[in-house]
Amino acid sequence: MNPKRPSHLFAALLVIAWALPVWAYDPNNRAEYLAKIEEAKAYYQDKCEKVAGIKIYKTVPEVEGLLLMKIRPDRSDRQLADPMWPGAAFGGEARGDSYIRSFLGYEHRAEGSKHRGYINTDKRPGALPGYRWVEIIDPKDGHRYRYSLAYKEVTHISSMSIGGNGKPFTVKENTLVKTPSPSATPPRYAVTFEDHVIPEERALWVASSTIKVLDLKTDEVLGELTRFAISYIHLPVHSMPWLNHSICPNQNMTGDSYSTRQFADQILMPKKED
Repeated sequence: MNPKRPSHLFAALLVIAWALPVWAYDPNNRAEYLAKIEEAKAYYQDKCEKVAGIKIYKTVPEVEGLLLMKIRPDRSDRQLADPMWPGAAFGGEARGDSYIRSFLGYEHRAEGSKHRGYINTDKRPGALPGYRWVEIIDPKDGHRYRYSLAYKEVTHISSMSIGGNGKPFTVKENTLVKTPSPSATPPRYAVTFEDHVIPEERALWVASSTIKVLDLKTDEVLGELTRFAISYIHLPVHSMPWLNHSICPNQNMTGDSYSTRQFADQILMPKKED
């Protein structure tokens, strides 16, 4: 037997104790768990009343395109269960190319509905158009590129799992096209976001983020949306809390995939099609 082992164990436990944040609690202790839930709800409700909200200072009609200063990056299941994940407040939003397409797609709203419609690239009668193009600075080469939609022939493989024959077939689709920007100057209007990672807030499974719409020519903020999100799953086992959360303010949307687009287009109103 090694007589030094107990002291080594005590030292290790002491280090772990010092490493724990002051707000740590035992989620397996029901009393502590329920107390933390109530603390989180009170914090979230206070922020919803005093901080969260939609502010529109100025609107611009007939906007053809804009600059996306940031893109929502792809996410993993692990991130959706991570209380410190930066993108948590917009956990359900489209990512990567889908985020870009959300600004270019058509909105399909049910007749008479008070809610915003879903967005896809299908052009149908009554659909509301998105922007003609968006521009993005590629971090790999620092160059600005323009993204737009164009009908092109796309090859797919017929899935045998749903009764297909496993063979390729070609259809015309409204696809995302990337080209170097034709303009020497960047677009006048831009959309960006800032995800807030506040440890005390995240300890309660509360996340916040702010979207801003900018006029780069006048250096004005045309509008901003500050969102708070809360997940009541404090012990995420085989779960993705940031897809099962409540948010404020309410944007009257169908789903949460197009939140940024459906805020931006209230300020920078897409140009109507001829």
